[in-house]
Amino acid sequence: MKDLLLITPPFTQLNTPYPATAYLKGFLNTKSISSRQMDLGIEVILNIFSKRGLQSIFNHAALNNPTVIKEEHNLQRIFALQQQYIKTIDSVIEFLQGKNPTMARQLCSGNFLPQASRFEQLDDMEWAFGSMGMQDKAKHLATLYLDDLSDFIIACVDENFGFSRYAERLGRSANSFDELYAYLQKELTYIDTITMQILEKQLEETQPQLVCLSVPFPGNLYSAFRVAQFIKKKYPSVKTAMGGGFPNTELRDLKDKRVFEFFDFITLDDGELPVELLFKAVCQTKPSSNKQNNDGELLFKRTFLIENGEVVYKNNALQSDYKQSQVGTPDYTDLLLDQYISVIEIANPMHSLWSDGRWNKLTMAHGCYWGKCTFCDISLDYIKIYEPIAAKILVDRMEELIAQTGENGFHFVDEAAPPALMRELALEILRRNLTVTWWTNIRFEKSFTADLCVLLKASGCIAVSGGLEVASDRLLQLIKKGVTVEQVAQVTRNFTESGIMVHAYLMYGYPTQTVQETVDSLEMVRQLFELGIIQSGFWHQFAMTAHSPVGMFPEEFGVIPETNPISFANNDIQFKDKTGINHDKFSFGLKKSLFNYMHGICFEYALQDWFDFKIPKTTVPPNFILNALEKDHSFSTKASAKIIWLGGKPTTEIVTKSKKGNTWEMMQLSFHNNLDEVTISVEKEKGIWLSAQLNNLSVTNEQNFTFAQLKADYEMQFDDFEMFWYAKPMATLRHFGLLTL
Repeated sequence: MKDLLLITPPFTQLNTPYPATAYLKGFLNTKSISSRQMDLGIEVILNIFSKRGLQSIFNHAALNNPTVIKEEHNLQRIFALQQQYIKTIDSVIEFLQGKNPTMARQLCSGNFLPQASRFEQLDDMEWAFGSMGMQDKAKHLATLYLDDLSDFIIACVDENFGFSRYAERLGRSANSFDELYAYLQKELTYIDTITMQILEKQLEETQPQLVCLSVPFPGNLYSAFRVAQFIKKKYPSVKTAMGGGFPNTELRDLKDKRVFEFFDFITLDDGELPVELLFKAVCQTKPSSNKQNNDGELLFKRTFLIENGEVVYKNNALQSDYKQSQVGTPDYTDLLLDQYISVIEIANPMHSLWSDGRWNKLTMAHGCYWGKCTFCDISLDYIKIYEPIAAKILVDRMEELIAQTGENGFHFVDEAAPPALMRELALEILRRNLTVTWWTNIRFEKSFTADLCVLLKASGCIAVSGGLEVASDRLLQLIKKGVTVEQVAQVTRNFTESGIMVHAYLMYGYPTQTVQETVDSLEMVRQLFELGIIQSGFWHQFAMTAHSPVGMFPEEFGVIPETNPISFANNDIQFKDKTGINHDKFSFGLKKSLFNYMHGICFEYALQDWFDFKIPKTTVPPNFILNALEKDHSFSTKASAKIIWLGGKPTTEIVTKSKKGNTWEMMQLSFHNNLDEVTISVEKEKGIWLSAQLNNLSVTNEQNFTFAQLKADYEMQFDDFEMFWYAKPMATLRHFGLLTL
């Protein structure tokens, strides 16, 4: 028996748990509040995609939709092959769970898996995956197999099914609750029935007093309401609450009383203190001063509820939100960590990171250190309240999670990870000699020097994703991104040369964007991929949201919003751009060109070839990005810059040199790393000094030395330090792990 049950409703990710409930459980542990968590989505998926589950799916389809099956050849084929699907499904799922890696050869054999329409793209995929290993190719084939089954389920069993969303359309831009409410009055769907069976078993075991549902996306909303509806009907004494990304952004203007037929409470923004107060209000029977104010009124933080028959927003607790250092380490206990499914949906290297592999999710900081982008929800607390976490605490949490989950992969889910904190995190990882793999989201800002990127790579960073958005300096300034295309090129080169993969978020259709700017943006992207300094990307069409500067001040951006009365959700806003340009028509050409560029081909194609309508020629010079990369770097180093040595101790040898009757001693210092070795030669006394200093500068040394300190120490014994620092031997060493940060 637990006080709280924390649920992520269907569906989010197949490969790793969405972290909200783990964050909340970790916090509740610090308050000695008993809780249990479940990812209802993965449990439903595993139920459906099993021998018994598929047999039931095919039986249901035959009984309820025989005509639909007969009308479409692809559905006929899947239905005719049902015994092959039932025979192979458990083996495929086990392989995708990482439990049977030798199955890859069978999956790649060509005739093991039943194949329907999703496999028609295999010719393209052979080209895309040709250089990839057998395991990845097998994962992709298994993913196509599951996609075929998903198509059958959508057509014949439940039209709202999707692996990472369920009935998403009911939650997207739903200014009114009417449509969702009407849908909730219908009988349970097939998927709903399975969901409630699994839920009921958990409720009987846990016997919670309060069920908290975390709803990150529109694709979780319908199921969250179904779960709450089931609890109200079957367990009327149990209280229900909703929080998470969807209510945080969409339900801030909630007015519809019917919502509270399902939920007792809806909380906004950071969930720790609101849920602690809900626990005190629901689960603690004795009155106490920290649960009521002087008027005997219950205390709440950012919480909607019904009072005297009306929707009210209660924020009467004076207590401040907890600092990030106080919220504890995420706790993944109770989740089926060994049963998540790694899939490879499309041949996009960054997308494969999102869907393939188990990642422990953490944040380096609450909010965004930049907080200025005009398309972003910078007015909301989850963006505007910036609070970094100390690197030592972060790495403590990483070590706790490794011990808890057995996984050493980390996805830092920051809006934009702060470069200075990334540097300190990397240094702390290296000092503790941890072997981890991590990736995160960034801004392409100039702080990411070549040396910092080398440090991040050494600590285990494998990839970054960042917003290039509209690759136009005018629009980047309007967006207030704080970067230029030239700067992005230099930063992505630094990451790429250090061995860190780069994914670019790309945007089209931003307010006032002209056709010429769209074409020029595509040319910038073409050059970035041709030079190999970006490996992955994705075009998104601009969406206007209620809590962004564009949404709040549309007249400043040349857009006319189409407003509706708000009683339920309020985030996405339909609008008209005063330019009158139909940006939709660019979608196919932008995405098709990018797919080819990602695979290193078609750079010679004219941009016009990607579109079936006339576009203007680009005004971007053909070598714009190349010229940006060739700009000289000044020979100057900040006095406060940290100097870090990533290498080990050198082997040294004293050699005697002679010329024109003069002899002198030189020291040769030889260095090795995993791939290479170098030898430099300096005067003996300077070699002795350098060897001693490298020990002080070692990354394992907690005391950092600055350039100014190094210079002062050198010049106590020798002449001009800059002459030594920028000479060829030290230049060689700086390319071999002597970093200026």
